[in-house]
Amino acid sequence: MTPTNSKTHTTTADSIIASLRRRTRWHWGETAFWLACVATIFVFPRHYLLLNEAAILALFALSLDLVLGYAGIVSLGHAAFFGLGAYTAGLVALRFNADPLLGLAVAAIVSSIAGFISSFLILRGSDLTRLMLTLGVALIFAELANSLASVTGGADGLQGIVMNPILGVFSFELSGRTAYIYSLAVLFIVFLFLRRVVGSPFGLSVLAIRDNPLRARSMGIPVGNRLVRIYTLAAACAGMAGALLAQTTQFVSLDVLEFHRSADVMLVLIIGGTGYLYGGIVGAVIFKVLQDVIAGITPQYWQFWIGAILVVFMLVGRDQIVGGFTKLFGRLGGISKDGRLTDEEVKP
Repeated sequence: MTPTNSKTHTTTADSIIASLRRRTRWHWGETAFWLACVATIFVFPRHYLLLNEAAILALFALSLDLVLGYAGIVSLGHAAFFGLGAYTAGLVALRFNADPLLGLAVAAIVSSIAGFISSFLILRGSDLTRLMLTLGVALIFAELANSLASVTGGADGLQGIVMNPILGVFSFELSGRTAYIYSLAVLFIVFLFLRRVVGSPFGLSVLAIRDNPLRARSMGIPVGNRLVRIYTLAAACAGMAGALLAQTTQFVSLDVLEFHRSADVMLVLIIGGTGYLYGGIVGAVIFKVLQDVIAGITPQYWQFWIGAILVVFMLVGRDQIVGGFTKLFGRLGGISKDGRLTDEEVKP
């Protein structure tokens, strides 16, 4: 290698390292966002149960964003891993140990194993094939949960779950304060981890695969390996979200595996946007608030009005309604509004 080529190679390597550092740098907007999340603990003491549901849904949305926003895999059966995590956490609490952190860890492991095994089937074929396969896997999980009544409780669900205090100190109470703080803490920790993942060379390679799989393969990126790993990670996060629901409500039913779970989390990402992590969180908050407000006004027809609002989102344009959040947090994460790398991140 000539001195000129060596110097060029060093300059390119330095620019890549600097770009990665920019992507993982913590910005003031993110700090303000999470401080606002912490403030909700004190500002909304009467809405802990709703806030807890929003935090769990946000974690579930983060998991789907990994496969949809970053890997470009459309899934209509992501509830399979959510439900598996919920049943795992419930069974661990009932039959082994009711420690919340243990159940959360076991649920993540079991769901990741299920995601790893099913990924070899789901990642084959075209987008339409993947769509049907993900739905099929979710239906299989739901039927198994219904059939194995001796294990899952069948239509009656898992009842009698009583969780131990978190770290042996913080007990779950009826107000939901401990449950919300617990779910928010798990959401934040998982978010920090995923933020590092998507900002790493691995995350960039997944984005490259999403944009052009053939070009990524020609560049030497192991496409299949990357997709299996991101799908497995997403399954683990979905399982943790399901475990949080089981632990904080202390009940698990077949509802956790129903199609509407997958549909709801897809709607959350439609509202908040994909490919920059914060979309799932913002979308989850908006979705749960809309659901609570509309259900309070018209309990029988709230789904109709949710659908009508989503139609308005599509007609008017999401960027016109929540575009401020999308632009702010997308830019902070080095991602543009359509989920692509910003000019600042791709420049040498």
